Amino acid sequence: MLLGIWNKFKQGITIWSIATLPGIFVLALIVFFRLNGSLQFIEWVTLDSFLRLRPWEPIDERVVIVGINEEDIQGIKNYPIPDQEIAKLLRTLQKYQPRVIGLDIVRDIPVEPGHAELVAAFKNIKNLIAIEKVLPTVIKPPPDLPSEQIGFVDVLSDDDGKVRRAILGTNRPENNKKYAFSLPLRLAETYLKVEGIKLSNGIRDRDAMRFGSTELPRFLPNSGGYVETDDFGVQLLLNYRNGRERFRKLSLKNINDIENGKGNPNLLRDAFSGRIVLIGVTAPSIKDFIDTYAIANLQPPGKIYGVEFHAHVVSQIVSAVLDKQPVLETWSQGWEYLWIISWGVLAIYLGRLTQSPLKNFVYVALASLGLIGIAYTFILSKWWIPVAPALLVLVINGAILSTFYQYDRFLRSQIEIRQYTLERTFVVIHNGPLQTLAKILRHVQDQDLEQNQLLEYLQNLNYEIREVGEYLKLEALNRKESLRLGSGLILDLKLPIRNLLYEIYSHTLQRDFPCFKTLKVKAYSFAPIDEKYLSIEQKQELCQFLEEALCNVGKHAKGVTRLCATGKENEGWYTLSIKDNGTGIHSYYQGQGTKQCINIARKLKGKYQRKPLKDKGTLCELTWPITSKSWIFARIGRDINLM
Repeated sequence: MLLGIWNKFKQGITIWSIATLPGIFVLALIVFFRLNGSLQFIEWVTLDSFLRLRPWEPIDERVVIVGINEEDIQGIKNYPIPDQEIAKLLRTLQKYQPRVIGLDIVRDIPVEPGHAELVAAFKNIKNLIAIEKVLPTVIKPPPDLPSEQIGFVDVLSDDDGKVRRAILGTNRPENNKKYAFSLPLRLAETYLKVEGIKLSNGIRDRDAMRFGSTELPRFLPNSGGYVETDDFGVQLLLNYRNGRERFRKLSLKNINDIENGKGNPNLLRDAFSGRIVLIGVTAPSIKDFIDTYAIANLQPPGKIYGVEFHAHVVSQIVSAVLDKQPVLETWSQGWEYLWIISWGVLAIYLGRLTQSPLKNFVYVALASLGLIGIAYTFILSKWWIPVAPALLVLVINGAILSTFYQYDRFLRSQIEIRQYTLERTFVVIHNGPLQTLAKILRHVQDQDLEQNQLLEYLQNLNYEIREVGEYLKLEALNRKESLRLGSGLILDLKLPIRNLLYEIYSHTLQRDFPCFKTLKVKAYSFAPIDEKYLSIEQKQELCQFLEEALCNVGKHAKGVTRLCATGKENEGWYTLSIKDNGTGIHSYYQGQGTKQCINIARKLKGKYQRKPLKDKGTLCELTWPITSKSWIFARIGRDINLM
């Protein structure tokens, strides 16, 4: 009993290893590729796609962009824009009382005419933030401005050229003791100061930045899909605003027209009063572009102007502080890899869930859609979780390895069929032509055959061999549910097992075996068995067992006078036994016939014994389960063997 359970356990382990070991290898390979950065690009593209597919957001009314476009440049008839025009624009904007103005136009050297006017404007407008560049090439800010009114406009691009991070602050390359802040951070700081909210260091992360109770999560080297990325300074993952129009935009011409009496000045007051105003160039010919695929319906596709990029960053910071809008965050590495491994384990399970490739494909497709839906829901909640690695391991393990598993199962079934065919062929030959051959050899050894008798025996043997060959050929082609006995009789295995056992008993005793000639008492009794507990294969095995046991009596039980074959059921077990009163067992050597009986008992999940009787004779007995519980247990074991 314990041996049987152990064998089933080993078989189960072997079967699971077929899909599990390759699945674990694929999972380890995906984790390795993610650790060395090979999946970064796929994860970046996935993040961009999810961000682009978000529902559209309303315009951020706090931020206004004044864009100097191609029409403005044509009207001024000069580029770079002269200081005089910029000074005039700054004074006009200041008149409408914006809370802070950001000038995203480089002014490290004078651009005449009007430089003196611009210097005066810089001096008088205290809520103005001008720009510099600190990485990697330094561009100085306008002279004579305090550091609080200067912000850098450097942008960090990933290896694919897309911008997904904003740098808020960093040490100056020329002097590490001095710290520089970005233009968006300076704008947010000035804007929020009016609300009584000041910039300070983080509490959970001392290197992070915090406005009041809102701590901005700092980008780390392995945040999300990034691997060993330089996290110098303080960086922030970008959560671009999505919508048909992200910010209100006005051109230089719009403002000049209203100032010249061609429009309602209240429009400018409504547009700029108490707001963050960003001034920059939005002319395609200047090519001040930032590449991103995280925003839908961009013109030109995949590009925004530099001034709009800074508007997205400052909008994200101010919305997080005032509106408590979550900032894009990521899980810790431990949770990310637990997530990936969990999907890999699910994929291995799905790969073995069904034997139908079509059903398996449907399950994997549904699981993949579920994964994408979960990841998209997390993006809406401002969480970036690993999608690409989990999806890869799900598809590969769930679909591709499933095909491998099904193929392996097919090969195993083919091997099982071949093994069955070999066993079947041996049984037919063993119980037929080999018995005739053994009889001929005994006669030759005893030298009691005349030449014409020997020739007759050999002719019969030749006929039997040919008949067996034809039967096996037809059985292989037609897959008939039949059994050929050694006597040449072909049985229909669809008949009740009781009838089949009677047929075998009567026809085998008519065969020309020497020990059958002394038989005087031939008794038999076979109790019926419910057909639902026997398959065609099991019927065949039982018939072969009875034939083999009877043939052994006919060949070896010298002096036998009584033979009894019985089949009876007791407490859910059926016992088929053959008793004789011949000379008994002379050797415990297991010939092919004995091995055949042992193999039949193993297949039936039963037991076989052959032993001498106390007085005289031999008992050959096969016992196997036939109750519902035992039958189901046996069938499960058989199914495991076939996998």
